[in-house]
Amino acid sequence: MTPEQIDMVQGSFAKVVPIKDAAAAIFYARLFEIAPEVKPYFKGDMTEQGAKLMATLGVVVNGLKNLDAIVPVAQKLAVGHVAYGVKPEDYQSVGAALLYTLGQGLGDGFTPEVEAAWTEAYTILSGVMIGAAYPAAAE
Repeated sequence: MTPEQIDMVQGSFAKVVPIKDAAAAIFYARLFEIAPEVKPYFKGDMTEQGAKLMATLGVVVNGLKNLDAIVPVAQKLAVGHVAYGVKPEDYQSVGAALLYTLGQGLGDGFTPEVEAAWTEAYTILSGVMIGAAYPAAAE
């Protein structure tokens, strides 16, 4: 990622933080709409799950300038998600739901450039996560 893309991701996420609860609700509603097969992975309180999602996104977004620090955390998270039944192909639906959520939350601020920056960030991180959790799928 370029420094400009990192700045765009971080700047746009800062605008989502004030509406993080609504953003999390939008994210999961969209995820379950486009990938209903993932709903059984979530057995707990969805409000709490949304808070965890937004906190994790915050750590990742804030760490984009130091990928060496966040990659091991993302890898560990991905390996842990295997136990919930998460499959490599689920990452595509999560990425689509994330971009949709950002579009809803940012409105006109979700420019093609911001979308491209988020897509790049998600592609990098999901690739690392899939590689850690499913080494055969990453090949």
